[in-house]
Amino acid sequence: MSVRAAEQRIEEGSQRARAYHEIRRRILANELQPGVQMLETEVADLLGMSRTPVREALIRLAEEGLVEVRPRHGMRVKPVSPQDMREIYDVLTSLEATAAALAARRPLSGEELAGLEAAVAEMDEALECDDLKRWAEADQRFHDLLVIGSGNRRLQDIVGTLRDQAHRVRMATLALRPKPVESNNDHRAVVEAIRRGDAEAAWRAHHDHRSRSGRMLVDLLTRLGVGGI
Repeated sequence: MSVRAAEQRIEEGSQRARAYHEIRRRILANELQPGVQMLETEVADLLGMSRTPVREALIRLAEEGLVEVRPRHGMRVKPVSPQDMREIYDVLTSLEATAAALAARRPLSGEELAGLEAAVAEMDEALECDDLKRWAEADQRFHDLLVIGSGNRRLQDIVGTLRDQAHRVRMATLALRPKPVESNNDHRAVVEAIRRGDAEAAWRAHHDHRSRSGRMLVDLLTRLGVGGI
């Protein structure tokens, strides 16, 4: 392969990655609303890119369940219905509870535990200021660190895909939910169980936490009569 060909391949890979991350960011931030349909050329124009990297990015996002790719019709941002959310949380609850148990068995290093504690502390500070966006960011960081702490890469990959599918609903309904004080307490209980190396208690505390969160979101979507977010 010539130097020019190698450089071109690197550039193409960079464009694909940029298209993927930018479309994904806009979907998760609800800048591209559920149900929105766009032609491939429209997405390319929006990003100021050519169609090829956009097409490949959309295929990857379709595999992750964020969009539908329709021949001759471009893409459609997939909504998340109450039934979708129920199924997502069934799996998330099981996998993240397993992650908590695995983290307790490892056990986590002092630095890893400090990261979890710092996330909970920021969640407390955010609620004191009624800053729900900051709370949600710290909450997401806690869950990310917990799953990483499992040491299981396959579990991390699966949870990451499901987390992205649920993220839009969590953010869109953030102001409609009760103030999440109990959620902070749940996180502290998980950290303490991990610190003690009590895998069963860590599993139970996180399983109960995710189960309650899932039921609350499903009930909220159902009660509001939302067909999908």
